[in-house]
Amino acid sequence: MSEADSMDATITSATSGDERKRGPKVAVLPIGSFEQHGDHLPLTTDAVVASLIASRIADDYDLFLLPPITIACSHEHASMPGTVSISAATLYAIVNDIWRSLQASGVPGLLIVNAHGGNYVLANVVQEANVTGRNLALFPVREDWHRAREHAALESSGLEDMHGGELEVSILLHGAPELVRSGVADDDHLATDRPHLLTLGMAGYARNGIIGQPSLGTAAKGKALLDSLSQSAAAHLALISGA
Repeated sequence: MSEADSMDATITSATSGDERKRGPKVAVLPIGSFEQHGDHLPLTTDAVVASLIASRIADDYDLFLLPPITIACSHEHASMPGTVSISAATLYAIVNDIWRSLQASGVPGLLIVNAHGGNYVLANVVQEANVTGRNLALFPVREDWHRAREHAALESSGLEDMHGGELEVSILLHGAPELVRSGVADDDHLATDRPHLLTLGMAGYARNGIIGQPSLGTAAKGKALLDSLSQSAAAHLALISGA
């Protein structure tokens, strides 16, 4: 299976008629990135991870699954080959436009599933939208990731497992194993002290583009991570208008 086939598998095949029957009040929007993940993971890693999480939640709660935003704010990876970014202002505008369009079509709630840590602006989008009502939720938050790590018995901490490590590889091995190339188990690299990441970018701390231990990833851990994240999503959905 090609990388394109894997992405297609996470995009809804629903028709307008399907959504008319469903009558959803909440949509799920996966947001990833298009950035380096070392030599053995695809540039679309974050987008695939976000899509796998979003698809699982949409299936479990019968929600309106949107296609992923696959290019976002990856400026900390800019010096590494393959990375493409858009500005924070552009991402802000895209998400706001999507939400306004959803409202116009009778879907007031939006769960944003973000799988890239550099998309800081999404927190502002959600906070501002919720001034006039509980409409948007950003997922997973730190507590959701922590709970999922514990449930899946991950061996590395969130601090150690920053980029391309145990968590991301596990989810890919479960949901899109064909995207994990041979050699990834040799990419382990730890850099827990990263005080100048915003100034130096990833290249200042990881020559191979990885901060974490991909060698620890397993498909079983990936399944457990998705199971936990789907359960955690319930509390967020309960707070969104119409959920």
